Amino acid sequence: MLHIHDGDSSAQTSRESTIPGEHFGWREALISGPAPSDVGPAQWRQLRAQHLSDFYGVDRQKAAEELLRQEEVLAGFSEHEEVVLWFEHDLFCQANLLYLLDWFAGRDLYKTRLSLICIGEFPGIEKFRGLGQLNAYQMASLFTTRHEVSAAEMNLATRAWRAYRSVDPTAIEKLLDSDTSAMPHLKRAFLLHLARFPFVRNGLGHIENLGLQLIRGGSKTFTKLFAAFGDEEPVYGLGDFQFWLALKQMTDARKPLLTVKNGVGLNVGLNVGQRLELSSEAIRNSCFEITETGVAVLQSEVDFVTLNGIDYWLGGVHLSEDNLWRWNDETRKIVQA
Repeated sequence: MLHIHDGDSSAQTSRESTIPGEHFGWREALISGPAPSDVGPAQWRQLRAQHLSDFYGVDRQKAAEELLRQEEVLAGFSEHEEVVLWFEHDLFCQANLLYLLDWFAGRDLYKTRLSLICIGEFPGIEKFRGLGQLNAYQMASLFTTRHEVSAAEMNLATRAWRAYRSVDPTAIEKLLDSDTSAMPHLKRAFLLHLARFPFVRNGLGHIENLGLQLIRGGSKTFTKLFAAFGDEEPVYGLGDFQFWLALKQMTDARKPLLTVKNGVGLNVGLNVGQRLELSSEAIRNSCFEITETGVAVLQSEVDFVTLNGIDYWLGGVHLSEDNLWRWNDETRKIVQA
């Protein structure tokens, strides 16, 4: 039996439990970086490895080897009577889960049973964030709740993964207009994904807008800010590093919206490709201040994209000044600028 977990934490906890089988932690972060639809497996690994190197500070070659290793683990599924996928409700997990379900949908499973555990809550945990919160006993209690992945789940996951990788984000809107009940956490996660596109009114996505609001409201240290953001929007499932990168986009802009200093008054910077240890005291105590430009953008008086340009990926969409899609947070619709 092979278990594929949403990360190393839950995989390690499961190894310490009574759950039988091999436990493998899935390490991708498909919530960020390029996810184009017009590339083959080798080029896909190269693009993803380059992204992980550029934005997470990992060695590109090691990242490529890890991605290949993950594919090799998947390719060996037929050695197991059952493969169990362990994921949760947030966008981070849903994106990875779609990738895996789509991968299995393209294979003949022969005699291997594909099962799924995907939860959005757990008894006794008021603020459920994910499987990493659970102890070995709690993880084991979920094992018997697994169900065999249905044809409806497979079909929806394939359509959803195709929409996520589309160059046209309205493909996601069309998907959400259809029946998505086979994957009950998908609709909310995908709506939050669309809200990551720059707003019509000020050029920032929902994550950045909320970050600015929280900083202006008094949550200025990284630790407090990250906790406050998680309380407001737990369904993104952002790790501390992903949230830091969203803030970094606003500190490193040509017209910065934020300034950041650490607890001893030194500037905290990170160049692309440079490793950042978020566990360090300096980073935990990093203190953000909103600039005059930041206030103006937050109040929709000026536009972040107009001031600073744009060049990043959301799923299969490579946002640039020549390919700009925006989110209208009043109509809750994507529009092409």
